[in-house]
Formats: sequence, C-alpha cells, structure tokens
Amino acid sequence: MSKKPNKTSRRPTKKAPATRSSKTVRTTAAKRPRPAAAPLIDERIALALEAIAAGMAAAAPKRSNADSLAQADAFIWHPDGRLAPVPKVSRVDIGLLQGINQQVDTLIENTRRFANGLPANNALLWGARGMGKSSLVKAAHASVNASKSVAGRLKLVEIHREDIESLPALMEQIRASDFYFIVFCDDLSFDGNDASYKSLKAVLEGGIEGRPDNVILYATSNRRHLLAREMIENERSTAINPGEAVEEKVSLSDRFGLWLGFHKCSQDEYLDMVRGYCSHYGLKTDAELERDALEWSTTRGSRSGRVAWQFVQELAGRLGVKLAPK
Repeated sequence: MSKKPNKTSRRPTKKAPATRSSKTVRTTAAKRPRPAAAPLIDERIALALEAIAAGMAAAAPKRSNADSLAQADAFIWHPDGRLAPVPKVSRVDIGLLQGINQQVDTLIENTRRFANGLPANNALLWGARGMGKSSLVKAAHASVNASKSVAGRLKLVEIHREDIESLPALMEQIRASDFYFIVFCDDLSFDGNDASYKSLKAVLEGGIEGRPDNVILYATSNRRHLLAREMIENERSTAINPGEAVEEKVSLSDRFGLWLGFHKCSQDEYLDMVRGYCSHYGLKTDAELERDALEWSTTRGSRSGRVAWQFVQELAGRLGVKLAPK
C-alpha cells in the first residue's frame, strides 16, 4: 500500500512593498501645493530701515526759513529748492576797484537805497571783460551790508545762468522773508533757441505777481542786450514783421532800470590797478615793475583789472610772497 506523500506546509511569503517609480514621484510632487514664498530678508531689512528713517524725519525739528537765512550773508541757489550758504565769499576790497569810480558810486547808492527799504532799480552791468563787473556787485553788497543802518539784513544770492528758469521758485521762497536780497547772475546771456529769458522778463517786470519788494536783481554781461548779434539779425531777416521780432528779443535789457557800462581801461588806469594791488599786499613798486606790468599786458593782448590781478599773482609767486593784506 503506497504511502501518501507528506504535505509540506508552505508559509506564505510576504510581498515586498512596491517602490514608486520616479515618474509617480514627480507626478505627486507636481500635485502637491507649494508653500507661499516668504519675503527676501534683504527686502524686509530695507522696508524696516525706510520706516525708521521716515519716523526720524517726522520727529526731527524742522529749521525755519529765517533760521537758515540767518546763518550766512551769501547763498547759492539750486533749482531743487536749496539755498546753500557760502561761508566765505570770494571778493576784493572795494577800494581796489580802479578806473570805475562812477560805476562804484552809482551801484553802491542804488544798493543802499534798496537795503533801507527805498525804491531802487534792477541793475545790468555790461561791457568789457575783466573790468570788475562781478567784483563790484560783491564788493557793493559787502560795503552796504556792513553799514549800521543795514546791520546784516542784506543777503546776496547767486543764481547760475542755466538755472534761470527756476527763478520764479526762488522768488516764492524768499518773498515773505524779513531780509533783503540781491539776486545776482554772473555772465548772463542767451543764444540760439534758448527761451529761458522769458522767465527772467516776467520776474523783472510784467508778471502778475511782480518782483517782491525785498528782492532786487543784478546781472553782469559782456553784451548790452544779453543776446548775440547774429541772433537778432536772424530774427530781422526771417521774421514776417522784423521790427516786432527784434523788439521781443531786445526788450529784456530794457527791464533793467539801471545800466552801468564798463569799457577798456587806459594804460594809466591799468598801472593804477597794479599799484593799488601791490600797495594792498605790501609789494614794492618801481619803474622796473611798471615795465614788467606793461609787458605782461602786451602778451595778454588787453589791459583790464583782471590782467592787473593776474600780473600781481605772478609777481608775488616770483618773489615768494603770500598774498595777504598788510
């Protein structure tokens, strides 16, 4: 009798967990929502610093216009609305201005009347280069401002030629001040299609507000009419009505009530300028010095106060002497 084969019990084998394919992992990751991106740390720091700066600016005491104007006698106007104080003005003593005695007396008298609240005219100083136009404006301001009747109430504000269009903004800022202001523009002229002169015309006369009572304008120029001759001639030749076109250009100079002309000096006046500078700075003068001064002017091709000053600078450097008033 055959034996039945023994049944061997087979234990069920555990199936290994199925591994996800890379494709499945990528699909799941794509479906999972991403967390919101947090602000970058640099941006958070920048925002915090801006908030701190804004708070400090609001808490800081604001300086009044009167306080800022009281800190100096002269300022430079910037078209962004700033009046930058000038601690030390580059000027010469009024006694050193030789050969322009009449111009000196006229401008000082006009400035003195203005600083004392009396009627005065805007002034245009025009003529030969290097004859002391800008030096006279700065010297007249210093002389009048030092007088007892004015006692430092007169301020000098320089505006650059290229910033003339911002002149109305300057007028608005100083209109209500208790100080008196000379608004000074050196080497004022207009060329080509430059229309900024219209801003100046409106401030001088003709604008609805007019010039403030505490402001006067002094300008220097090599041109009497502030415009190039060819510019006027072009208007005359191309305009339908030449007379009206030229009147539009020339009328700017007419709005300066006071015209002071500066002309080339003579040889004697030039030597007087040299002697005046040498005496002021303690340099000896003799016949040889005068010959050197004349030779210097010949090499420069002109005689003027500027040439005389340049010669004195050369002389002092040659002698090893510093230019300090004696």
